[in-house]
Amino acid sequence: MSLDSSFKRFMLFGRPAEGGALRAAGRDTRIDMVRGLALLIIFINHMPGNVVSAYMPNNFGFSDAADAFVLLAGVSATFAYGGLIETRGFSIAALKLGGRLWTLYIAHLAVFILVCGVIAVAVTQTQNPLYIEAINIQPFFRDTGEALIGALTLTYQPSYLDILPLYIVLLALFPAIYYGVRFSPALTLFCSLAIWQVALALDLHLPNSGGHWFFNPFAWQVIFTLGVILGRSVQLGVTMPRLRWLDAAAVAFLLFAWLVKIPTGNPTGIALLNDWFDSVQLGSDKTNLAWSRLFHLGALAWLVIRWLPAGGMLTRSVVGRALACSGRNSLHVFCVGIVLAIIGQIVLAETSFALDVQLLLCAGGVTLLTGLGIFLSWYRSITSRDQRAEPAKAPGVASSAQARLPSFSSR
Repeated sequence: MSLDSSFKRFMLFGRPAEGGALRAAGRDTRIDMVRGLALLIIFINHMPGNVVSAYMPNNFGFSDAADAFVLLAGVSATFAYGGLIETRGFSIAALKLGGRLWTLYIAHLAVFILVCGVIAVAVTQTQNPLYIEAINIQPFFRDTGEALIGALTLTYQPSYLDILPLYIVLLALFPAIYYGVRFSPALTLFCSLAIWQVALALDLHLPNSGGHWFFNPFAWQVIFTLGVILGRSVQLGVTMPRLRWLDAAAVAFLLFAWLVKIPTGNPTGIALLNDWFDSVQLGSDKTNLAWSRLFHLGALAWLVIRWLPAGGMLTRSVVGRALACSGRNSLHVFCVGIVLAIIGQIVLAETSFALDVQLLLCAGGVTLLTGLGIFLSWYRSITSRDQRAEPAKAPGVASSAQARLPSFSSR
């Protein structure tokens, strides 16, 4: 069976060929590296007004780090729980998935309380009540009991505390999405796109303290579903077809996005495009996932899969390995990054956005978050080694849990 027909068979029927077997799940350093980079970008972008944020990828394209994070969440969920479904059954996978959902839920509540505490200290010390309004924390101070109930039910989310609730909902949907992808990735993707468009037509949202969630799960499930499809293809050893024309199209679209985002106003002079240029230059619809974001993310993902080899020089570099450590401990790094970013916002405001303070906060925060990832990776390595008491291995031989996925993009 040819490469193209194998890929088509996978997309239509969920298997590349008769008897296609599930591959052992491993750890692809590229996934951890890109996720670690996304976490650092999210941290910097959560301190608006600093000079470094002007050079983040969202200013040069339609998608941003959040899109990449959700895509990789779908891939990682497939490796972690899809493999369990196949090898140990749904009940065991559901127990493990439920434990992860509980961990995410508790982490969200902990960050919520910490952020409220940080804002309370800031208001007390500076006598500036505007900090309460800056991240929509007013309900907590106006009616603490009601706000806590809203936080517990995920119907109250202050600004910058909306990614984990989205992840919780998407991860809870994982079994349904995964079984759909097992049956037919193409059909599952079609249903996902249909749900997105119907939600837009009917203005479907989840409630958030008088408004709605910043990330609409009815829309963002499309990116998560794409991640599950990608992860499933890796599980089955499906090799992406080598399509030079698609490489060229992806590069062209990224260049187009860059040319659109750089100027102010409509550089084409075509009056019919004025509103579109204004909308994407301010930022493609993030709440409901604009098509431009989806295409931009798809172009980036395709080029990474095609041209960033597993185990390549970039992934083996000092920077690549440091980013991978952050990505490997994404929940801890993300939660600490949110709290640090809120503190950073306050410090920037109190210092009138002095340039040296901006640079210090960005550099210091990135260093702390990267160091946290490195420390946690080291800590886990020594504790797991003590628990398992494994026989000594030759230097440089990775354990099976950290093995690369050789077919993820090796072509």
